[in-house]
Amino acid sequence: MTATGSETAPAVDSCRVRSVLNRIGDKWAIYVVDRLGQGPRRFSELNRGINGITARMLTVTLRGLERDGIITRTVYAAVPPRVDYELTALGETLLDTIGQLVGWADEHIGEIEAARADYDARSGSTGCDDEQPPCGDGRVRG
Repeated sequence: MTATGSETAPAVDSCRVRSVLNRIGDKWAIYVVDRLGQGPRRFSELNRGINGITARMLTVTLRGLERDGIITRTVYAAVPPRVDYELTALGETLLDTIGQLVGWADEHIGEIEAARADYDARSGSTGCDDEQPPCGDGRVRG
C-alpha cells in the first residue's frame, strides 16, 4: 500500500492502518483535534465550538480518540463534576497534518465548487444528500 499509488512501499497491515485512518480521518475527529490544539477544553466548550455535532457523536468521538491515545480525559472531583480533554503528545503530531488538509481545502474550494456545479449541471443532480450547508463558527481553521 502506498500513499501515492505510484511508489513501492513496505508491506503494511492494511486493516490496522485503515482502522487508524478511519479514526483520525473522521470529520468529527478532525474538528475535535483542531479545537484541542488550542488547549484543553471541557465537553460543553467542544460541543458549542463544533457546528453540527451532537452530544452523542461528540461522546463517541472523544472515547475513540482517548482509546487511540490521541487525547486524555481528566476528571476533577468537583460539584458538578468537571472533565477536561487535552491532546496527548501523539495527538499534537496531528496538528500540522490537519492544518495542511484544511489549507488545501481552503486553497482549492473554488475549483471544487466549480467541479460540483459542472457535475450537477451535467447529471441533473442537485448535490449530495450528505453535504453540509456553509459552516459557521464550528469550522476548522488552518
